[in-house]
Amino acid sequence: MRLRGWLRRPYGAPVKKPDSRRQEIIQRLTEHVLAEGLSAASLRPLAKAAGTSDRMLLYYFADKAEIITAILEEISARLVTKLGERTASVPVPVETLRANLAAMLFVDELWPYMRIWLEVASRAAMGDSFFRAVGEQIGRGFYEWGKAQLLSESEEQRDVDAARLLVTIEGMLLLKSLGLDDINARAL
Repeated sequence: MRLRGWLRRPYGAPVKKPDSRRQEIIQRLTEHVLAEGLSAASLRPLAKAAGTSDRMLLYYFADKAEIITAILEEISARLVTKLGERTASVPVPVETLRANLAAMLFVDELWPYMRIWLEVASRAAMGDSFFRAVGEQIGRGFYEWGKAQLLSESEEQRDVDAARLLVTIEGMLLLKSLGLDDINARAL
């Protein structure tokens, strides 16, 4: 009796999962999390959003941590693309970049991305080591992205400007989430 190709794999060898289906699932899960937040990211609601069962979801991902990581990576990639579409093609002074980012990041279109970032930060602050590691990675990535956009007097000054930019934007994000847009407006 001849076995079909996928049945001939050695016992215990990992199953190659179709990348296109996995990517489609990631897209659906990302849309769900952007709309509902990380608090709605338990397996059953995620599976429903993906149009599959929770067991099939775990066929494509090793565990829930891998699912959340894939979703957050996709959210980050989308945000970087959206920011890239709206940034200058040449480095700019820190004040210019700060004003541009403040005008971009807090619009309704990007607010779901900012809400997810606040959820990551909140879970990290509560001691969740997974979200702390993810948050640190995203935060450092944004720091480096901002640093690459800056026109500064020296490399040392660019480091300082990038740090100030990150602290300012994060503070503004927190204030917006608390309904303190008027204070943000005064700061600009």
